[in-house]
Amino acid sequence: MSITVEPVGATRPARAPRDRAVDARDADARWLRRAVDVASANVAEGGGPFGAVVVAGDVEVGVGANRVTRDLDPTAHAEVQAIRAACRAAGRFSLEGMTLYTSCEPCPMCLAACLWARLDRVVFCADRDDASSAGFDDSAFYDLLARDRDTWDRTRVQELRLPERTRPFDAWRAQTARTAY
Repeated sequence: MSITVEPVGATRPARAPRDRAVDARDADARWLRRAVDVASANVAEGGGPFGAVVVAGDVEVGVGANRVTRDLDPTAHAEVQAIRAACRAAGRFSLEGMTLYTSCEPCPMCLAACLWARLDRVVFCADRDDASSAGFDDSAFYDLLARDRDTWDRTRVQELRLPERTRPFDAWRAQTARTAY
């Protein structure tokens, strides 16, 4: 499985006749405008300046706005909210065949959520530098994730290997009626 993250304006290799490529770019721009509109409306309602839309073909499947401060939930980023809504609407946890359009480059948590959701593409317009200039600077997270965990000075992540550590996985493997993911 792979995921492509493309800022709008990025050069893409030509794969289709010119009119199809132009149509696809127009569709990307239209859905990105929808994500920007969601983000702007969210700011007007007291939320953060981030919006996202999950699309299958030309159909909006899920939409999300940043609800971190409103819901007191640090994971309630627009992309995660849109993924949750799309999964509920689709009735499945895999969003294969779908694209997430987001008003801003996904943070590391949101990018991981996109990977777990198995989205085909993520398209964004504002980048991390645009977000940083508005006070949303994720550079500390990117820097932290690039370092060895033993050097982290923020949230410490430590392992303590208990003898029963594999019991949940053993139960999972023994469960014949499980849904693989």
